[in-house]
Amino acid sequence: MIDGCKKEFPCQYSITYGDGSVTSGFYIRDNVQLDQVTGNLQTGTLNGSIVFGCGSEQSGQLGTSSEALDGIIGFGQANSSMFSQLADAGKVKRVFSHCLDSVKGGGIFAIGQVVSPKVATTPLIPNQPHYNVGLKDVEVGNEILDLPSDIFDTGDRKGTIIDSGTTLAYVPSAVFEPMMAKIMARQPGLKTHIVEEQFTCFQYNGNVDDGFPVVKFHFEDNLNLAVHPHDYLFSIREDVWCLGWQDSGQQSRDSKDMFLLGDLVLSNKLVVYDLENQVLGWTDYNCSSSIKIKDGKTGTVYEVSAKDISRASQSTNPVRHLTFLWLLLSAVLHRFV
Repeated sequence: MIDGCKKEFPCQYSITYGDGSVTSGFYIRDNVQLDQVTGNLQTGTLNGSIVFGCGSEQSGQLGTSSEALDGIIGFGQANSSMFSQLADAGKVKRVFSHCLDSVKGGGIFAIGQVVSPKVATTPLIPNQPHYNVGLKDVEVGNEILDLPSDIFDTGDRKGTIIDSGTTLAYVPSAVFEPMMAKIMARQPGLKTHIVEEQFTCFQYNGNVDDGFPVVKFHFEDNLNLAVHPHDYLFSIREDVWCLGWQDSGQQSRDSKDMFLLGDLVLSNKLVVYDLENQVLGWTDYNCSSSIKIKDGKTGTVYEVSAKDISRASQSTNPVRHLTFLWLLLSAVLHRFV
């Protein structure tokens, strides 16, 4: 059953997001067609029946021309997600991965066990609706930030979520302020200004990787996430850069104590969501190359290549560029019929 729908489709729905945006429409049942790997760099067709929302009206940011989307494919843990429905039907294993190339565009999206490259993992925190993981420390330029001991707790409206459906990266105010201070301390003479009422920007004509520190997140089981300056800084014109870090406390009361790590820090990494073993992991990777996936039935290992999405390169806003890549990539590999 999906949000009040029993077996009768279509039926209406209305969902309100954390930013106040609302989408409404109808749940319908239809077939989805996937490209099933049948050999090295070869695919066949796999069909599955799923229930999904067909939106008829959007409001708030979802309804504005700059934020409007054609659609979102859900790969969350909830029973209603497309991924869970396909897994429950025995069509796929509960393992998927993505690799988004923020430099060349395109990337990789695959369902199944990744055997190459090897990926270090951290446990998923049980009984959570999202992909929550245990964060232990935040490091800026080889220095661990001195933070409140309870800032990394998981609970009601607290914790760390890995979310490819989020474009930027959000950290609590208690982390955001000292982190930004450490980052900008490398360039004390820079004059900053605010763009779009959200981004801290400045003029800089040097190599950002030489001029700013690496930010590292340390997780349970010694898994680290290194975010380089070229990842968390984006250019809005030739010599003007903006910081992608956001203060959770400025977003909403519900999320003020949350770490929400999105595409800003996940790009140019192979990220694996292994629900079979309840772990999540990643490794730095060239997302324009290929990975090797094991066939769940035969045990045969196949090579899966990146998809080149030329339309994504037409996006002029690097922040929207990441989200656009993700949505287009999903659309290429999963076609509704």
